Amino acid sequence: MKAKIMVLILTTFTVGLVELIIGGLMPMIAEDLHVSVSTAGQLITVYALVYAIAGPVLLAATARTGRKRLYMWSMLVFVVGTLTAFLAPTYSVLFLSRMITAASGSLIVTLSMTLAVKIVPKDYQARVIGLLSMGISSSIVLGVPMGVLLGNSFGWRILFLIIALVTVFAMIAVAFFLPEIPQEQSVPLRAQLKTLRNGKIMSAHLVTALTLAGHYTLYAYFTPFVETTMHLAPVWISAAYFVFGLSAVAGGMIGGIMADKMGTNRSIPLVIAVFIGTMFILPYSTQNFYLFTVVLVVWGILSWALTPAQQSYLIQNAPETSDIHQSFNFSALQLGIAVGSAFGGIVIQRADSYTANAWAGGFLIVLALLSAIYSLSRPVRVENPVTAD
Repeated sequence: MKAKIMVLILTTFTVGLVELIIGGLMPMIAEDLHVSVSTAGQLITVYALVYAIAGPVLLAATARTGRKRLYMWSMLVFVVGTLTAFLAPTYSVLFLSRMITAASGSLIVTLSMTLAVKIVPKDYQARVIGLLSMGISSSIVLGVPMGVLLGNSFGWRILFLIIALVTVFAMIAVAFFLPEIPQEQSVPLRAQLKTLRNGKIMSAHLVTALTLAGHYTLYAYFTPFVETTMHLAPVWISAAYFVFGLSAVAGGMIGGIMADKMGTNRSIPLVIAVFIGTMFILPYSTQNFYLFTVVLVVWGILSWALTPAQQSYLIQNAPETSDIHQSFNFSALQLGIAVGSAFGGIVIQRADSYTANAWAGGFLIVLALLSAIYSLSRPVRVENPVTAD
């Protein structure tokens, strides 16, 4: 069982590298491809938007395909996408590569999450989701800071070639260690969408979307934020990403343990409330290096602490449709990233200041807290999408 989980973590790690590394490379890409920083930020937006749409659609379309075979094909397409980014001569080609990697990456992560909860006892479901979240957050630890350093030394393109090679290694691991898993009962996308009529569950997905939107309103532009407010050199920016990433890794585990020990009804609003305070404090913390480091650690922990609790909450309150809603929740997560990175670009253009992004993001997380309160107060209503009209 441990080997299987490690394989799933490896696959989520490779996907996380491609999605999140753009943030650290944004000024570099903008200069090389002759576009503005806010335009380069849309590379995060398009990835997240395609990911959000492709996840449920492709999962429904491939329900009759063997899980291992689907894994291998998804990872092969993912390699093609990263190599396209490596060779991209223009912004448009790089934009296309983001769409390719997003569509294939959505299947990789969604399959990882849905399969992981099937091979562990119920008492450890939130924790194993936390471990898989750690796979993505670990890519922040290794990918983003190393991306800043390697990008400055060898250019941003070489990083996508490295990611392609890591993905090939992950494919070999899947081939050897992941057993063939039978295909599941096919649930039409239309039937899946009907499950969103449940107000308690729909508002829970909204919590995820709004929280990530608030977070990425600033995080998508973290490099120019610290460049303009603290005037940090590339090596210190890389160190900041490294600290954030380590904290995010811990956050996935902390969030899973909190959800198991405290219960999701208590851990979810607590995490969101602390998140709100952190976003509003962040701009002021840049005036003191040590205070900024402390706030950065807390921010990193919070960035992944909510995910295990949210996934566990969906499993508890919609057990018959938990696979579908795990997929939808990761779509909501990606939709939040898309909205946040796009909204952040608008804030930059209007306010002409990166600090305003933190306050604008904090406001979106306030809306997430209100959605959480609404969801927690609603009664449980069970619906089976296979039989629902």
